[in-house]
Formats: sequence, C-alpha cells, structure tokens
Amino acid sequence: MLARLQQFLTLGALTLACGWLSWCWHLHRPGPGLLGAAALVLGYATLLGIEFALMRLQGRGRPAQCASLMQLLRAWWGEVCEAPRVFCWRQPFRSARWPDHLPVDAAAKCGLVLIHGYVCNRGLWNAWLQRLTQQGTPFIAVNLEPVFGSIDDYVPVIESAVSRLQAATGRPPVAVAHSMGGLALRRWWVEHGRSPSPSGASRIAHAVTLGTPHHGTWLARFAFSLNARQMRLGSSWLRALQQRESPDFAAQCTCYYSHCDNIVFPTETATLPGADNRHLAAVAHVHRADHPEPWAHVLDLLARSGDLDGKHPLARQNYTGIDLA
Repeated sequence: MLARLQQFLTLGALTLACGWLSWCWHLHRPGPGLLGAAALVLGYATLLGIEFALMRLQGRGRPAQCASLMQLLRAWWGEVCEAPRVFCWRQPFRSARWPDHLPVDAAAKCGLVLIHGYVCNRGLWNAWLQRLTQQGTPFIAVNLEPVFGSIDDYVPVIESAVSRLQAATGRPPVAVAHSMGGLALRRWWVEHGRSPSPSGASRIAHAVTLGTPHHGTWLARFAFSLNARQMRLGSSWLRALQQRESPDFAAQCTCYYSHCDNIVFPTETATLPGADNRHLAAVAHVHRADHPEPWAHVLDLLARSGDLDGKHPLARQNYTGIDLA
C-alpha cells in the first residue's frame, strides 16, 4: 500500500515538474519554468528546514539540546540527500529488492529483525539488507501495516518475524527498530518478550532503537493518523504502555538519539531510563537508519551473540562505503 502511494507521489511530482517546465518553455519563459520545476522537485528541502527550525526553537533554554549551526547544517544536508533516496526510490520502487533471508545454514547463527518507522516500509533498510544477504546473516525485515493504523496492530507482525527467526536459528534474534518501530517493538515486548517456558528467557538478544520517540514527540501534534496521535507527548497510549511494561526491555536496549533529530524532539524523548543511551551528533532522523555507528554496534552484537563464532565478517569493517541502492 505505502509503496504504491509513494510511487504515485513521486511520479506525480516529476510529471508536474516536467509539464510546468515544458509549458513555460513553450511560452518562451524558461526562467519561471526552471524555478517552478525546482520548487516542485526540491520543495521538501524547505519543509525539512522548517522542521529543524521548530526543533531549534523548542530546545531554546536547554543547552544540552542545542546543536551548533554547523551541526544543524550538516544534519539538514544529510537529510536532504537521504530523503529522496528513501521516499522516492527505495520504498516505492525497491522495497522487495532484498527479500527476507533465512539460509539453509541459519542454525546457530544470530538473526536480525528490522522494524521500520512511520510512513516507511522495509525498503528503508535496503543498503543493509544487501550486505547482510551477501554475508549470509539471517534476517527478516517487516512491513508494518496498516500504515496509518494503531501501533497495537503491529504486534502480530513482529511476533511472526521473531518466531520465524527463532525457528530457523534456534537463537533469540537482535532487533533493530527505527522511529515508531521502537514503540511497536516495546508493545510487542509487553505481550511476547519473555518465553512462556519456566525459564522465562528473553526472546530477543538485544534491541537497538534509532530515533524512537519513547516518550513521544512534540511534532506529532500536527499529525492526525491514529499511530501519530499515539506518539504525541504524554499521550494516553504511551502512559498505558509504560504502566504495562517492566524495566527488562530497557536493560537490554541501546537507544541512539540526536540533538539534530528533526522529527523526534525534545532530545531526551528518544532515550529510555536504564538503557544504553548513545548520542549521535549532527545526524537527522531518516539519515540515522544508514549511519555507520549504530550498524557497527549491531554487527558486534551479532558477533557476541554467537554469529559465526564471534567472527562476523562485517563486525569490524569500515561502513562508510555502503551501497545505497
């Protein structure tokens, strides 16, 4: 569903831009044509700039949350480059390019569950799905649907992925979740995080959240879908989740947050008490899904969890040269 919607929006914007440019060219007015086409194609950069400005205004008076101007510009530029790659290419046209990978030799390896965020699909992870496939790491990247439904609706999707990986590998997987996906993972944990056996062992080896609004986000006040309302600061859904969960989840969770997150702010909302909270400077929201530092940590977790006897082939490589297909 989401892929088709983003295909329509991407192709529609390009068609409008080309149509406007052609019409103005026919009228011998190339200047307005080029400006209008650029506005249609690049207008999102202005919207991103507004998000960064709101984030900066909201953080006034909180020195720990105030990034420098240079850091904000770096984060904005990173997001300007990343957004069309994700929303106009990977997700609409390439989300099925790298299918879930459960190789025949998956037994005894540690698998990976990847959970995307709001208005995204599994294409968000394509650069890493390619590398994980090539290295033989078992993984399942879910699609959270309905796209604008309740976060509660995503529990069966995550449960299916965790169960399939456990059946294939015999080990609890590592879970990586971006943005809203971290809340979906926490909601899953409330019902399914512990084994029903007498041992009550954890069903995931570790959780890594990337820019998850664990306590909501100020920006969600402008969104009206059900899952977006659930992510508002202090929402009744978030309060109910906090009342139902135990500290066990945070104790085995790494939360990556940033004072340059243009979607999840105030800054501390992407952290959890009792978790390993790690700051990424000058990294915006969507761009974080490809950032090398969290992925180095993820691959080390796979190695420590027993994948390839602690010698995962990616665990200590340089990640700056990934394929961004």
